[in-house]
Amino acid sequence: MGLPEIIGVAAGAVTLSARSWPGGGARPVLLVHGLSSNARLWDEVAGRLAADEHPVVAVDLRGHGASADVPDPDGGPGPTLQAALDLAGVCAGLGEPVVAGQSWGGNVVLQLAADRPDLVHGLALVDGGWLHLADRWPTAEAAWEVLAPPDFDGLKLGDLRERLVGMHQDWSSAAIDATLANLHPDDPVRPRLTRGRHRAIVTSMVEHRPRDLYPRVTCRTLLLAALPGAGGRALVDEAAAALPSAELVEFPGADHDLHAQHPDRVAALIGGLA
Repeated sequence: MGLPEIIGVAAGAVTLSARSWPGGGARPVLLVHGLSSNARLWDEVAGRLAADEHPVVAVDLRGHGASADVPDPDGGPGPTLQAALDLAGVCAGLGEPVVAGQSWGGNVVLQLAADRPDLVHGLALVDGGWLHLADRWPTAEAAWEVLAPPDFDGLKLGDLRERLVGMHQDWSSAAIDATLANLHPDDPVRPRLTRGRHRAIVTSMVEHRPRDLYPRVTCRTLLLAALPGAGGRALVDEAAAALPSAELVEFPGADHDLHAQHPDRVAALIGGLA
């Protein structure tokens, strides 16, 4: 797998950092990470897609990865809707790509496909896109009480690496390193995504209504679900039934980060949408 080029991609009024693989003449692919994650988690998937001639761009959304310093707009539509607007600008420069999003990124790319069907050739929802936080928590405050990230309390990077290796023994070292890239490499470590931005995203997810978007998605859609996984069986089945052209692919007992655990299978499925 060749190393990606680090580029800036136009996203409306701002420029986001992205990782780019040139590929060849096949349809381009845009890859979108989840909440408090980063574009590097897609490296192994992207390398396999590029080997099949797909130009690939994996983007760091505002506040994440190398786009940590990209500002949020004052009085904007909220992080989930703003991320979808940003991705519309990225897609316009790629030429109707296949778009994949994981977890919260799945909700973001679902919004993109519903709002701008002219920009998305195919959609892959990777253990996300059907996340309805309001079904579980009546307010953003209630959701934050459960979903707020833990404090690292002086944790060293090496200690965290050991924990991750123990938790994900079937992940590659590249996937472990990519996960660690969610943090500034300080001792003790600290997240690249600030706590305030994290809370704002959770609030926007409580306000987000994916089921209202399903009928508006016109492209072929794959739902890659780590069952029981994020949201449980009922929400996955609801999305698969409501999306006009959808196929559910199950990964029973898999990790939420399917792209890190099963990059070969995930890459093959995304490539099949082209």
